[in-house]
Amino acid sequence: MAIKRNKRFQAEVAKDSMSDIMFFLLLFFLIISTLANPNVIKMTLPKAKNNEKTNKQHITLSVTDEKNYFIDKQQVDFADLETNLLAQLGEDKDQTVVVRIPFNLQVQDLVEVLEIGVKNNLKFVIATDAK
Repeated sequence: MAIKRNKRFQAEVAKDSMSDIMFFLLLFFLIISTLANPNVIKMTLPKAKNNEKTNKQHITLSVTDEKNYFIDKQQVDFADLETNLLAQLGEDKDQTVVVRIPFNLQVQDLVEVLEIGVKNNLKFVIATDAK
């Protein structure tokens, strides 16, 4: 006598652990993307063959194409730039100020920003991209 089974075996994919893995990957990429450099305003920097990375704590001074000035993502008028920069530095005059200026602005715009550093004896560094 032949006995037939009513239920056939079907291939099944376990989906329970996949949602956990996707959640951890999403969380990982969100954390890494915010740690990359949160105080940077997107712009095209000048190109240089030799780049040097600063590991010390620094303040970022960004100038946009429309000549808007930002100190660590906080917009500042050019007239108030010196006072806000000195207030941000506080007593620690050894901090480095990284100047991020687009490649297509005039040299005079860069000189006006660097004059603030010379006047107050501050360390300024110009940010560049690799060639």
